[in-house]
Amino acid sequence: MVDSPIRALPEPSLAPPGLPDAGHAWHLALRPDELSEGRVKTVTIGRRSLAMTHFRGGYGALDNRCPHQGGPLGEGSIEKGWLRCPWHGYDYSPCNGKPPPGFSDAPAGYRTEVRSDGVYVALPPDEERGRTVSDLMVETMVNWGVTHVFGMVGHSNLGLADAFRAAEERGDLRFVGIRHEGAASFAAGAYGKLTGGLAACFGIAGPGSTNLLTGLYDAKVDRAPVLALSGQVPSKVIGRGAFQDVDLNAAFAAVARSTHCVLAGSDHAELVNLACKTALLERDVAHLVFPDEVQNLPAGDAKAGSPLGRVADRAISPPDDALRAAVALISSARRPLFIVGNGARHHMGPVIALAEQIGAPVATTFKAKGQISDHHPLGCGVLGRSGTPIASWFMNECDLVVAFGASFSNHTGIASYKAIVQVDFDPMALGRFHAVEVPVLGDVGVTAGLLAGGLAAGAGAGRAWADQRPEVAERWAIWREEKARRRADDFGRGVNSAAVFDAMSTLVPADAVLCVDVGNNAYSFGRYFEVSGDQDVLMSGYLGSIGFAFPAAMGAWAAVGSVGRPVVSVSGDGGFGQYAMELTTAVKYGMNITHVLLNNGELGKISKEQRAGEWSVWQTALHNPDFAAFAQLCGAAGYRVSTTDQLAQALTDALAQAGPALVEVVADPLLV
Repeated sequence: MVDSPIRALPEPSLAPPGLPDAGHAWHLALRPDELSEGRVKTVTIGRRSLAMTHFRGGYGALDNRCPHQGGPLGEGSIEKGWLRCPWHGYDYSPCNGKPPPGFSDAPAGYRTEVRSDGVYVALPPDEERGRTVSDLMVETMVNWGVTHVFGMVGHSNLGLADAFRAAEERGDLRFVGIRHEGAASFAAGAYGKLTGGLAACFGIAGPGSTNLLTGLYDAKVDRAPVLALSGQVPSKVIGRGAFQDVDLNAAFAAVARSTHCVLAGSDHAELVNLACKTALLERDVAHLVFPDEVQNLPAGDAKAGSPLGRVADRAISPPDDALRAAVALISSARRPLFIVGNGARHHMGPVIALAEQIGAPVATTFKAKGQISDHHPLGCGVLGRSGTPIASWFMNECDLVVAFGASFSNHTGIASYKAIVQVDFDPMALGRFHAVEVPVLGDVGVTAGLLAGGLAAGAGAGRAWADQRPEVAERWAIWREEKARRRADDFGRGVNSAAVFDAMSTLVPADAVLCVDVGNNAYSFGRYFEVSGDQDVLMSGYLGSIGFAFPAAMGAWAAVGSVGRPVVSVSGDGGFGQYAMELTTAVKYGMNITHVLLNNGELGKISKEQRAGEWSVWQTALHNPDFAAFAQLCGAAGYRVSTTDQLAQALTDALAQAGPALVEVVADPLLV
């Protein structure tokens, strides 16, 4: 074996760089004695990152990117007189950046000057920021109504992130930096559920984007529009096993109605037009993938896209035959019952007017809770597993169901043996699980108004439907007496759910947005909380994803916080624990969110199911912190409630906070 000699390098050039040709300004880079002899340090001046060196009594200032593969020279070291890149060992003069003989690539070097107050560096003016493909695409998103982006900035999405930064500086949108991308997709989905409009979620290549998937599936199955944006590794290494190289189009194929990779030759504005239109009209997820180098390509004066001329009025009327059949069937009923689902959101005025016209009680699905007041003479609460005995009574006693925008979930329990008129804008929703007597394809609000006119002028004119208002009042009186008895239950294990939601019914503002998690807390909320009719309730309906509530509250705050609507979220300890650190996000952005946390020390819903199935209760216990103290450590207000008589004051104080507040209720795990 022959020993290999160590490569001998000549002495590096010590000549100082010249002054920039395009003019310069002197900037203080180092304080006196800040950098010792033989050392290297990264210094940022404006947007420029420099590797500052101290060698043989002099100072050097080099561009911080190694010209080989962009390694951070400021993290390198001086070895045998040469500045060595920490990534691949390339060598440069620490004084001016010149490489050894035989090499030509070199980082830019800048003149330094030692003064009494420190080391100065002469830098050329910053180059004017050019308009990029990312800028063009963000401008198009803004034109489609995107005002909020939730996400995390990282190494493979920096070009797109800088376009968001520039848009935020212009006042076009707001970026909310979260702690976990799953919270970003839940927040964006909640924004869509509440408003019907579009928010975006944003992640890096690989895990940053795959973390978005759960929240996106929640949006998809609950029919909420979301725009998902993924950074990606450079195009030349896609599919070759590079760091964080994941086939994102394949990964998102099942969750996204459309997913496209942005290429250098793409019509970039048109890709965003297609994505936004798909998300809004299909009420679904649209996904765009941005390879790293494409994000920074120049866009020149390419025109941004917009919805102008691309979206028609969707308030469509039903066919005349279907309308006449529905009027005839409603006219023949004696005790009709209205059931409204989440598809009736934003259309309740005409629906309630029609109910009042014929005296029909109105029940809601759980996802539609809040769309009619529980104090309206015809409001009878939620139907189904999370519902009230009032709604189930009228389900049993009715002779016709008129369903508006309801999905007929098995959790709701709409009786298939009843005669049914079903109104929905989606043709696939009509008769999805079983045939109905009259399927009506049309906008819910438009159709309700036309039904009212048809019943007043046609077969229903003069029809005497049963007056069910007294019966609604009677059933509510019975249920409220039962709730009062349950509020008084106290077995020394904590506060019962009936008491929690009675206090919230009284104290939560009448125009609040309420975000509800999954578990016993959700069932109790549906059963006990009485809505005002001006409140909006958001939940993870079909996916049933634990952890939804607090990230959703951040999305709701983005949608309505600027107009002063309060946001209240409710979860168990299991759900809150999944995204607890997002409380620091709420503090960072001053989000006015009140979170009510029912802490029973376990996954109570699962314990209940284990008992019901005669299984042993196993692996449902939780080890929890003092959540109120945790909230205070995060910078939020925190209140702890261990007895019923403390509820009202804690809730009052929390709701009065200008920023985020958490009310931890030590809850009885058996009284739900």
